[in-house]
Amino acid sequence: MEIHVDVAVIGAGHAGLNAVKEVRKITDRWVLINGGPLGTTCARIGCMPSKVAIHLAESYKARDRFSRYGVSGGEHLELDRAEAFEHVRDLRDTFVDLVLANTTDEMSEEQLIDGFAEFLSSGAVRVGERVVHAGAFIIATGARSVVPPVWKTAFGEGLLTVDTLFDQEALPESIAVIGLGPIGVEIGQALARLGIRVTGFDHGTRLARLTDPRVSEAAVDVIGREMPIHLGHEPRVEPVEGGFRVRAGAAEVQVEKLFLALGRQPNLSALKLERLGVALDERGIPIHDPHTLQLGQLPIYLAGDANGQIANLQRAAEQGRIAGYNATHRLPRRYRHKTPMSIIFSEPNIAFVGLRFAELDQSSTAVATQGFGPVGRALIMGQNRGLLRVYAAHQDGRLLGAEMVGPRCEHIAHLMAWAVETKMTVNQALEMPFYHPVIEEALQDALLELRDQIGPLHNG
Repeated sequence: MEIHVDVAVIGAGHAGLNAVKEVRKITDRWVLINGGPLGTTCARIGCMPSKVAIHLAESYKARDRFSRYGVSGGEHLELDRAEAFEHVRDLRDTFVDLVLANTTDEMSEEQLIDGFAEFLSSGAVRVGERVVHAGAFIIATGARSVVPPVWKTAFGEGLLTVDTLFDQEALPESIAVIGLGPIGVEIGQALARLGIRVTGFDHGTRLARLTDPRVSEAAVDVIGREMPIHLGHEPRVEPVEGGFRVRAGAAEVQVEKLFLALGRQPNLSALKLERLGVALDERGIPIHDPHTLQLGQLPIYLAGDANGQIANLQRAAEQGRIAGYNATHRLPRRYRHKTPMSIIFSEPNIAFVGLRFAELDQSSTAVATQGFGPVGRALIMGQNRGLLRVYAAHQDGRLLGAEMVGPRCEHIAHLMAWAVETKMTVNQALEMPFYHPVIEEALQDALLELRDQIGPLHNG
């Protein structure tokens, strides 16, 4: 069966769905091709179900503070983990249904093609028994959890990832988290708070992709109070009766299951891009214009998690819109890379914005350090552990970035991202209003320290 359209979008995640919205403004000759389950990564396995689990675990963990407030009996509250995860799945399904209701549910069988596409040429793909010819293609196939093939073969159902965790009806009593990036830290802490014995391992020496050693040390101290953390050694795993033995350096633990958080890899292999002679980078990602998202001179665009960058829903949606526009217009729009920002929704939050500590020229950078211990709002909440480090240029006082671990730092991260994006100076930031008592007062104190460091040239 031959199908001829103006644009074919491959992948029904946030990037693909936003690309379709843009394409539909220009033409009704389009198709959306999707292999596997519908519903975006965010709704099915990513940010939404994980945040439900995190919120649930945080709510249960709050019982530990009851005695401080004169409330007795909190230690006797019991949790039914199976029922708790059923709640996670129920909300996950709601999120998925909401996505589908406004997108693919409204598409006809001719518009939504079920199956995995492979390129026959730069103008055609095969999907099962059908061949789709298009004037332009948008690749928005997303990414999946990295699982070493040898581990998958040797350990089988003993391995869990975010792709499979939320479908588990019974959770283990013990688990080793391999990889302590954002996903490993978030899920590891949540599972620990649900009463599972969790041990975290990472071959790196920093937690959650932090590069500032002092912030990483503070994060290990806080998160490590809830689960043992072992950094700096490659974990070695062997199956034993009832589960696995994990060794790293001098550490050794026996657990029922492994949770792998080794990163995400783009879903590109099934596309057979090698048939097009597309140049690939060292990670196997097609080389493309980072602004127009086009692969060389081919009428093919790469958007969202498929391009191998750090997963971010807002970025994926914007790239989908850019790709959709460029696939239907002669004069391209350009994707502008905004100030980097990453937020890990552990408690306390971990975040980094703008230039990282490892990227700074230390000789020309002022660094302010502010703990959350004396911050009034943090004391009220009983969550006053953590550290904020803010970076500014000595030459002109411009804010460069920050790394932090602390209560509700998601808000400080946003303020810092806006400040860096607008090239705000320390003095300009201090001219902004601050309230009391709020967590943002930690940022105000850090800015005051930066002003003192930078000197009178920038104090006027």
